[in-house]
Amino acid sequence: MAGVKTAKDERRGDYGWWLPIASRWADCDAYGHVNNAVYYNWFDTALTTLAIERGILRAPGQTSIGLCIASGCEFLAPVGFPETVDVGIRLGRIGNSSLRYELAIFRRDGEAPAAVGHFVHVYVEAETRRSVALTEAQKAVMADLMSAASEG
Repeated sequence: MAGVKTAKDERRGDYGWWLPIASRWADCDAYGHVNNAVYYNWFDTALTTLAIERGILRAPGQTSIGLCIASGCEFLAPVGFPETVDVGIRLGRIGNSSLRYELAIFRRDGEAPAAVGHFVHVYVEAETRRSVALTEAQKAVMADLMSAASEG
């Protein structure tokens, strides 16, 4: 389909928040590259760091938590050791009680991603696990990360 952006079409400029992460020797598999499961660990580390930094996780007095209800990843290129990657995050959607995070892993010297993924978090009361609406403050601190494609 013409005009449809694929994972391979993503570039650094498509993401608004960044976290560098160094690979470890233990991350590598028998083929000498970082195991695909580690890419999910990197996504999770970046996403959790962002959520704490922005105050939508572990904020004082907060009773809601975000539960992952969907995730996915397209693996595009191997990463090795030693190597530091940059994990970029943007938002694909801000819903009433959910956020769709879109993430990508880039080599330090690369414009094309090594992996592109997503997580959907639904916010629930920590005790009851019942869905709760995101507050206007939560939406506001994340709004700058909305992707241009999602807003159009």
